Amino acid sequence: MRYYLIAGEASGDLHASRLMGELRRGDARAEFRCIGGDLMREQGGTLLRHYSQLAYMGVVPVLMHLPTILRTMKECLGDILHWHPDALILVDYPGFNLEIAQRIKKHCDIPVFYYIAPKLWAWKEYRIKYIRRYVDSVFSILPFEVPFFEGKHHCPVNYVGNPTVDEVAAYLAANPADPEAFRLESGLDQRPVIALLAGSRRQEIADNLPRMLRAAQPLTGDYQLVVAGAPGIEPDFYRRYAKGSPAHVLYGQTYRILQHSQAALVTSGTATLETALFGVPQVVCYYMKAGWLANLGRRVIIKAPYISLVNLIADREVVPELVAARMTVTRVRQHLLSILPDGSSRGLMLEGYALMSARLGAPGAPARAASAMLRLIARQRKES
Repeated sequence: MRYYLIAGEASGDLHASRLMGELRRGDARAEFRCIGGDLMREQGGTLLRHYSQLAYMGVVPVLMHLPTILRTMKECLGDILHWHPDALILVDYPGFNLEIAQRIKKHCDIPVFYYIAPKLWAWKEYRIKYIRRYVDSVFSILPFEVPFFEGKHHCPVNYVGNPTVDEVAAYLAANPADPEAFRLESGLDQRPVIALLAGSRRQEIADNLPRMLRAAQPLTGDYQLVVAGAPGIEPDFYRRYAKGSPAHVLYGQTYRILQHSQAALVTSGTATLETALFGVPQVVCYYMKAGWLANLGRRVIIKAPYISLVNLIADREVVPELVAARMTVTRVRQHLLSILPDGSSRGLMLEGYALMSARLGAPGAPARAASAMLRLIARQRKES
């Protein structure tokens, strides 16, 4: 069968590529066309466009590149209609993907599946109407999305598990912990490690890393600080904001850093979930300028009760969240001290991680999603 996939960023490329591998296991004749990245191409996908041509974030960058986005949307729609796949699979990237779903449904009856649902529970909840009208089935990777979609909006959703569980489990199975090798290969000494995951975008790093370093600096007699370098961010950028700190910056080793860390300071996002799955106690830090305005925006625009996936999944505060004006050096240091070995909050946080992991479920998200999609396609063919 033919499958058309659209992923507009690096994480979507990863998740889509693993889904493609599972679809091929269930369908030996699977053919793929896509907007995506190198990992999807490695799975046999023929790329219409690489996601790097579309990965614009923020109002100004999107407006500046709007002609390119609209042109790609038109090309993509024509390509889908001409190729006429057995299913269109959308992977996150809601601004582009929901528009494509709407346009496709006006022209044909190709089944539209959404793998990794838009985070409508956090913002832009009005988009649920597009899901209802133009998406045949939603495949969620977050358990708390089920009551949101089904209970609140009466929109059927399939919870298939979380692919990050698969990724961490696969890494740990293939890479047993070896602290001595990690130290030698990374230029570290014998002190235990505190990991700093300051984000992947320049503004996040500029806002968060200096405060993280100042908070952890008094602990460097007993601990060493290791920053997980983000792809595409040059070492000079980190040196500019580290300002002589003894912190080490390691690139392409986030999982290895977490595997060998005692605690972590982490900006919000998937990194909070990854840190928890490695069993590393953490403080979630996300500084924003104009803190009062950011706090107002969080209350008015972002409807979720927490910003970290850990707390959202557990449905309670497992990890502290220091956001906007609440992210002070003093508060970060206090919370960090409490999660180090023998700290007052460490044991309770690890218990919360166990609850979170139980709610996420076992590995196998891409396989479950692929199996469900194949069943739905077969059922539709039988009914038609």
